[in-house]
Amino acid sequence: MGILEKISEIEKEIARTQKNKATEYHLGLLKAKLAKYRAQLLEPSKSSAVKGEGFDVMKSGDARVALIGFPSVGKSTFLSLMTSTASEAASYEFTTLTCIPGVIEYKGANIQLLDLPGIIEGAAQGKGRGRQVIAVARTADVVIMMLDATKGEVQRCLLERELESVGIRLNKSKPNIYFKPKKGGGISFNSTVTLTQCSEKLVQLILHEYKIFNAEVLFREDCSPDEFIDVIVGNRVYMPCLYVYNKIDQISMEEVDRLARRPHSVVISCGMKLNLDYLLEKLWEYLALTCIYTKKRGQRPDFTDAIILRKGASVEHVCHRIHRSLASQFKYALVWILENLLSPSHASTHLNSSRNCSSLRSVCAVGYIFG
Repeated sequence: MGILEKISEIEKEIARTQKNKATEYHLGLLKAKLAKYRAQLLEPSKSSAVKGEGFDVMKSGDARVALIGFPSVGKSTFLSLMTSTASEAASYEFTTLTCIPGVIEYKGANIQLLDLPGIIEGAAQGKGRGRQVIAVARTADVVIMMLDATKGEVQRCLLERELESVGIRLNKSKPNIYFKPKKGGGISFNSTVTLTQCSEKLVQLILHEYKIFNAEVLFREDCSPDEFIDVIVGNRVYMPCLYVYNKIDQISMEEVDRLARRPHSVVISCGMKLNLDYLLEKLWEYLALTCIYTKKRGQRPDFTDAIILRKGASVEHVCHRIHRSLASQFKYALVWILENLLSPSHASTHLNSSRNCSSLRSVCAVGYIFG
């Protein structure tokens, strides 16, 4: 029996097993086996000696965004509207057969947008170059899931299931579980909260399924067995996702209003160029980028050339972006925080030479760095 058949059998057994206290250990073991087989399925084949044609493109710009969706939902049209790259768009499916990159210039940042080929049901098992498409999506900072508004929620559910099966967790945070394999001493299990979904016995059964008999486990939040398996596997990707419903000009206003009120959702029309500006604003928010502008002493800030950094960046990161040698000579910085780019509330931050710098949490910061 091949891996695909084993995965199918386990999925059927999970579906027909009633969920209660008596079956929770059995279901936990089945989920652990399912995650193991899916990981084996995604491993590259060692027997293939001939290298295939490259599919991914070099990462460039300040952030990377991947366009994922079924064929003929408007991904290529969206890329052509948002960037200067012309991607072929036609009325037939699978117009795009490879990864086509483009660059969105927004608020001084260069955002790389990747138009990926349309994926189909079963992409996680390799159908329709699905594995290559999903592998590129794992390298993105944000996923835009392009959906056809005329087809309801069917596409969204199928795509979420495909991405979930290959370890991409959309709009979820990493489980707060400490896990460390050891060479001896058995399994040490502790929790700082009351657990309602996992027990010590279930944790031990899951670890034994992965042939782990010595480990330290600490639950800092009430997590499910699936989340604990994700921590064990360790190759899960947690990324924000925007669900973009295209072709809203073909549905009723009531349906547009319902879709727009869903969490993490934006409604647009590429054909009539509706709501594209709002989509860019939401994309900037999900990317969590910060614009840093430098200022010379006695002069006005230079707002023409911004330094783009990710959320959680420190002043040391700014020094490295300007010049590698600047951080070693750094003494202190003066930082002005501009709330929503309107009223500057002066926040003078003096930082010592140890460069233990606090994060730049503002929407936009203007500062003068000197040694």
